[in-house]
Amino acid sequence: IVNHICSLIVFLSFADEQEAVQKRTFTKWINSHLAKHKPPFEVNDLFEDIKDGVKLLALLEIISLIHWVSNIGTALKFLEGRKSVYRGSPIKLVNINATDIADGRPSIVLGLIWTIILYFQIEELTSNLAALQALSSSASSVDSMASSETGSPPMKRKGMTKFQGNAKKAMLRWVQSTATKRLGIEVKDFGPSWRSGLAFHSVIHAIRPDLVDMDIVRKRSNRENLEEAFSVAENELGIPRLLDPEDVDVDKPDEKSIMTYVAQFLKHYPDPHQSETDGQQEEVRFSAYREERKVLREVKIWLDQLERDILRAQGSEESLTDRYQAFKSFRVQYEMRKKQIESLLQPVHKDGKLSVDQAVVKQAWDHVSVRLLDWHIHLDKSLPDPLGVIGAWLHRAELSLREDIPIQQAHEETANIILRKLEQHKRPISKRRPSSTRAASGHGRKVKSDYLKFHLTV
Repeated sequence: IVNHICSLIVFLSFADEQEAVQKRTFTKWINSHLAKHKPPFEVNDLFEDIKDGVKLLALLEIISLIHWVSNIGTALKFLEGRKSVYRGSPIKLVNINATDIADGRPSIVLGLIWTIILYFQIEELTSNLAALQALSSSASSVDSMASSETGSPPMKRKGMTKFQGNAKKAMLRWVQSTATKRLGIEVKDFGPSWRSGLAFHSVIHAIRPDLVDMDIVRKRSNRENLEEAFSVAENELGIPRLLDPEDVDVDKPDEKSIMTYVAQFLKHYPDPHQSETDGQQEEVRFSAYREERKVLREVKIWLDQLERDILRAQGSEESLTDRYQAFKSFRVQYEMRKKQIESLLQPVHKDGKLSVDQAVVKQAWDHVSVRLLDWHIHLDKSLPDPLGVIGAWLHRAELSLREDIPIQQAHEETANIILRKLEQHKRPISKRRPSSTRAASGHGRKVKSDYLKFHLTV
């Protein structure tokens, strides 16, 4: 027993010594970090000084900041490892360091984000423009662009201005050649030229002419035009709303903000790799759009006339056989144009919406489809028995076949739904009395023959 007690005392003494060493070591480690706190903190008695949690929170805040700085440093190294498409040399970040970003210094943070936008979006998008080839080796644009770059955050100005001048001028030329020049709108910069909203609408018009009526745009106020342009771009083209009207309708709109927003449209322009400064590509595309509208209007006229002719034929006093033949003639016309009209009614918007002209044609097409179906049902019901009953039964069966059957979690339930539908329509025609068929008149037999021929061919 004495030996066990002695061993226990030795063990506890060793544990106390370990605890004391850890306490001293950990206290020094904590104080090395708390010295960076503003104001500096110090832990004297580790077990007492962290009870209120104040110094513990300060420690965690400083430790987190160290990780933030490390992460930011990794991001900055990545940026500096990238090469400019224009200059071929790595991106240089001067006076932008990780601690400034972690501290949230406004000018430094804005400068960093602008650099990312400039190199990772505007540069890459404008470098795809065919019109940029001559600009990328031009040094003459540097001086003319440098004067407008005021208020930039601390960073290497010479290389930055050269790059920005090229990208900026390339994007400006794209706007002028594909959008504003054709519509007689003067755009000289990415500042005051955009205040009226006309330039934004002209860019949308270059991408989707059906979305903009420039005659109406020219009559509206600045705020109305800007609001409409930003809404249409967001809802119809999927371009994020980066600006608000009050950001642009000022004496000196922010150039960098407008450039950032306008660059979004480059991604939606139909064929940026073949964009030409003379606007020929845009003219071809616009001609195709006009031709499509012309075809849609012609189809609408044809459908309206077809519906009128169907209504006239439905009301005729001709024999049932003649009315079937007339129906067959209209149905053949309908089927012959079906594929063409379905191709014309493919959605042009990303959200699956039809254009105004397409919606009008679809409405007319649906009217004709309903007219033909109603006429077909009426003709079939007009047949002498038992054909009239059979015709009604066939139409009910066709409607059932077109219905979607909900798939249940239990397959047995789905099978039962299908069986019930089959039971509703499986009453065999053969069970009807043969005498009823023989009782039909000669005219009825003739109509029956035409009816069967019609269903075999249509």
